[in-house]
Amino acid sequence: MADDLQLIEAFDSRVKRRSERREFFKAAIGAAAVGATTLLVSQEAFAQTLIDADFLNFALNLEYLEAQFYSYAATGAGLSSTLLGTSPGAVTATNARRVDNLDSDPLVRDYAREIAADEVAHVTFLRAQLGTSAIVQPAIDISTGATSAFGKAAVAAGLPATFDPYSSPENFLLGAFIFEDVGVTAYKGLVPLLASKTYVEATSGIMAVEAYHAAMVRTALYAKGVATPSLRTSADAISDARDSLDGTVTDDDQGISPVTINGGTASNVAPLDADGLAYARSTGQVLNIVYLTNTAVSMGGFFPAGVNGNIKTSAAN
Repeated sequence: MADDLQLIEAFDSRVKRRSERREFFKAAIGAAAVGATTLLVSQEAFAQTLIDADFLNFALNLEYLEAQFYSYAATGAGLSSTLLGTSPGAVTATNARRVDNLDSDPLVRDYAREIAADEVAHVTFLRAQLGTSAIVQPAIDISTGATSAFGKAAVAAGLPATFDPYSSPENFLLGAFIFEDVGVTAYKGLVPLLASKTYVEATSGIMAVEAYHAAMVRTALYAKGVATPSLRTSADAISDARDSLDGTVTDDDQGISPVTINGGTASNVAPLDADGLAYARSTGQVLNIVYLTNTAVSMGGFFPAGVNGNIKTSAAN
């Protein structure tokens, strides 16, 4: 109970710290329509007119997913109904729970609590900025089992369909690894599409936080992989599976196994290109991964009924 109260206090503290910034950003929603542009989105086979609110709502779908997963993993419960909108999609959370033996690994426990609080803050922030334009939470699957999204993601990576991200601190890190690199690349791809400088600043801020999260997860897996090499192998397999889904020709979505730099062994915590830059994914490529498909579809995987908003279709890879 004390742990839950501490986490609630952390949520409240983060909300208070962001309240003044939220008021500033709220004024920008009206300007989003002015910045409407016609462009080809996500390598999909159609062009449509989209505004900043569409891109922020696309991001909000991802934040709902991450916030639900991390909240269950850290506390055993999902998001408050006050954050989901009117008549939201259901969360399929069979066997979703606070990670087993989480307290046995204080580092991972504390990471889980911090990331959960951050993702709840992102949902709250984006909903506040979008106001009445905010999408409701879509149907989400964070359950376990062979037919669940986590089970299918595991199979795509060559791991057992019985993979359970809630069964140990190590499996939690692998579950988090599925999402975190995707979040960074999703925001990197969204930022150039935004017309409002206000939203560019806000979205870049979220992208930076997602990058911190990814580095935390990758560092923990890399360190634990010293004693348990299979963790690195599993993370590499998840990375390869993402490449196979999003149509990446080169290994942009790198795993975490050591690399050789200037003749010596080096870690691979930050997956970068030759110029030292983080890479981006289109909205279609992001949906390839969360829908768990390399074809053009409008639902599947972690979003069994699809995401909400005007950007819904994965890329044909």
